[in-house]
Amino acid sequence: MTTTETRQAGPDPGAAYRRSVQWWTQQAAGVADDQWDLPTPCSDWTVRDLVNHVVGEDLWTSPLMRGRTIADVGDRLDGDLLGADPRGAAVSASTEAVGVVDETLPAHGTVQLSYGEESMDEYVRQLVADHLVHGWDLAVATGRDRTLDAGLVADVAAWFDGMEDAYRSGGAVGARMPSAGDPQGDLLARFGRDAEWTPAHGAFAAFVAAFGRGDVDAIMALMTDDCVFEATGPAPDGIRHEGATDVRAVWDSLFTDTGSPAFTAEESFVAGDRGVLRWRFDWVAPDGSPGHVRGVDVVRLRDGKVCEKLSYVKG
Repeated sequence: MTTTETRQAGPDPGAAYRRSVQWWTQQAAGVADDQWDLPTPCSDWTVRDLVNHVVGEDLWTSPLMRGRTIADVGDRLDGDLLGADPRGAAVSASTEAVGVVDETLPAHGTVQLSYGEESMDEYVRQLVADHLVHGWDLAVATGRDRTLDAGLVADVAAWFDGMEDAYRSGGAVGARMPSAGDPQGDLLARFGRDAEWTPAHGAFAAFVAAFGRGDVDAIMALMTDDCVFEATGPAPDGIRHEGATDVRAVWDSLFTDTGSPAFTAEESFVAGDRGVLRWRFDWVAPDGSPGHVRGVDVVRLRDGKVCEKLSYVKG
C-alpha cells in the first residue's frame, strides 16, 4: 500500500461510505434463515463467513477511527462475531461504524493500519470498496438484485485506478476477470469477480474443492439424492451408478482403497446448468510407484447441487 502523502483528493468519502454501508446492511438484513450456508463468489466463504468478515471490519472501524492500534484491540474481534442473531449483529455493527465515521472523519486525521499510518479519508475509501463489492457478493449469493449504485461504482473505480496493482500484488483481490463491458461489470472484474456468477458457480466450486480434499461427506452433501455418476471405465462406456447410496460407495472406495489419492483441478467453468472440470488424478501404487491420469468431468447442476457427473479420461 502507498502512504497518506501520495493520496489524491477524490469524492467525499463520508457520503460514499454511508451509501455503501446502507447497501451492505440491506443485503445482510435480507438473508433468509436457510441461506447462511450457501456458497458465495468468495470461494472459501459461505454466506455466514462473508457476513462475519464484514461485521469484523465494521467493528474494527470504531477503535481505529478513535486512534487505537491493532495491538490495542488484540484478538477480541477474532472468530465468530455473529452469534445466534447474525442479521442483528450485522445491523448493529454497521450502525455503530457509520456513527463513528460521521463523528471522526471531519477531523481528517490518521489511523494505524496493518501496513502503517494512513489517512482517515483513505481508510474510509477502502471501506467503501469493501462494502460495495461484498454487498454484491451477498446479493448474488442470496438471489437478490445485484445492481450496484452507479455513482458508487464510478467513485470506487476512480479510487481503484491507483490501488489495483497494490491490492493484487498483496493478494487482497483475485486475478482480474474478463470484463462484462459495462462499468459495474468492469469494476467487479477488476476485483476478481465474474459478473455473471450464480449460486451454481459456487456449488460447482465447492464440489471441486471437496474432491480436492477427498471429503466424501462434503461431496455427497453437494449431490442430489437421485444423482448419477458415469465412471471412466471399463471401456468403452464405463459403469453408470445411480442414486446417492451407489455413488457414495464409489467415492468411499476411491479414497479408501487407492494409495495417496489426489485430485487437482486444472480448469473449470459453469454455463447455465452445466459445469465442466478438467482434472488430474494422482495415486501411489502398492509397489510405491506413482501414477496419474488426466480427464474431464461434464456435470449437470440442479437447485445448487450436482445431479449428474459424466467422467472421461485421456488414453
